[in-house]
Amino acid sequence: MSDAGSSPAGRAPGEGGHARTTASGMPAKTVYRPDDVAADYDRDLADPGAFPYTRGVYPTMYRGRLWTMRQYAGFASAAESNRRYKYLLEQGQTGLSVAFDLPTQMGYDSDHPLAAGEVGKVGVAIDTLADMRALFEGIPLDHVSTSMTINAPAAILLLLYELVAEEQGVDPAELRGTIQNDVLKEYIARGTYIFPPQPSLRLVTDTFAYCAARLPRFHTISVSGYHMAEAGATPVQEVAFTLADAVAYVQAAVDAGLDVDAFAPQLSFFFVARATLLAEVAKFRAARRLWARIMARRFGAAEPKSHMLRFHTQTAGVQLTAQQAELNLSRVTIQALAATLGGTQSLHANAFDEALALPSEKAARLALRTQQVLAHETDVASSADPLGGSWLVEALTDELEAAASEEMARIDEEQVVVGVNRYRIGEDVQPELQRVDEAVLAAQVQHLQRVRAERDQTAVDQALAELATAAAGDANLLPPMKTALRHLATVGEVCDTLRAAFGQHRPADTL
Repeated sequence: MSDAGSSPAGRAPGEGGHARTTASGMPAKTVYRPDDVAADYDRDLADPGAFPYTRGVYPTMYRGRLWTMRQYAGFASAAESNRRYKYLLEQGQTGLSVAFDLPTQMGYDSDHPLAAGEVGKVGVAIDTLADMRALFEGIPLDHVSTSMTINAPAAILLLLYELVAEEQGVDPAELRGTIQNDVLKEYIARGTYIFPPQPSLRLVTDTFAYCAARLPRFHTISVSGYHMAEAGATPVQEVAFTLADAVAYVQAAVDAGLDVDAFAPQLSFFFVARATLLAEVAKFRAARRLWARIMARRFGAAEPKSHMLRFHTQTAGVQLTAQQAELNLSRVTIQALAATLGGTQSLHANAFDEALALPSEKAARLALRTQQVLAHETDVASSADPLGGSWLVEALTDELEAAASEEMARIDEEQVVVGVNRYRIGEDVQPELQRVDEAVLAAQVQHLQRVRAERDQTAVDQALAELATAAAGDANLLPPMKTALRHLATVGEVCDTLRAAFGQHRPADTL
């Protein structure tokens, strides 16, 4: 009879194997003790809801209100996506999260040659206001919070959303949600950019100003570390690069004459949750602390809401496997637990089949149920920052904060111009996968052509000309864009007008 304790399979993690390190690259200790935590750590452990928000941005956290449960969804046509949204809302989802197809993300209409083969594949196709109406048909926009994963044309999709709300009789000031609107990470890790960095930053700051005046409850940007983490960034790099991008946005807005306390409360962030639960909890705590200090010390923000790092979390798609896909259920549960223990404001739990295809209806429901079990059948929502005071978690938080601060300092020194220099078991049985009907493209193009034929072309041309004039000057671009969209100008036409004025970004290695 073998002695499990002496066999390789019976060893405790780390015994006789590779050295363990923390998320910040430091050697991981077997046991943590009080002297592993900074001597003045009490300074950073103020109650939740108090500066520097290490323990959470709200005093009662989930005792007062649970995190918003979102499931990222969107595929094929606006009508099909609308049916999925209604289904998820009926299942208890508390916020919508819209995925757009690649042509929409790149500012091309569905009948553009570059859109062929991509319409409706990784998200919903939106060409005009008519599509946006269909996407939210029967969904009262004053009763839901909507997150839209859109970047380069984020302002355009936000304006379409506002126009649909106005048609529903909803005051824009009542709209709640988020546009991702983080173009800098597109240059770094993702690639769905359109314009060069400088005019892209102008669109971002114009959106800050527009929303501060008209949509004060809407988050104007979600500065995203998720995509950089999925591309290989460590937790330290994820925090450092995300906050460095956020600093660039804030500085650009301040340079444009905006009062930091007028727009900073509308900023939000987007992080990944990996299966390394304790390290991820520490990461979220460190990011909150860092951001509070940056806003107070670097930018002189006076309003407490300007200091608060509020964030959305998505479980780690890169850790999902196509082999034995059902194991992803366990992975996602651990990742979602990390996000909630870390104090996220909203959460998307990936479906177990996402390494294979767009989530099926059953898989999407199961992912949502995972969040609901965490919220209602566990005690994670009973207390704010439940792991706070753990010597291990506090030591990891300190380590990660220090390492991320060092990384940000190097970015400050090097970056002068943003975007320029600076196991198997045989044959797996696959679940039934979601498929997008190839007829979607033909139907979408036919619909788009009908809209173009029936609209007031003179009004569209005039509105686009006014947008071109605004782009050549320094006026806020959102009002003329909204006028053009109201007259059923397409997303592609608006983007083409801006392309003509701003040019397109070309990475240096493709020139």
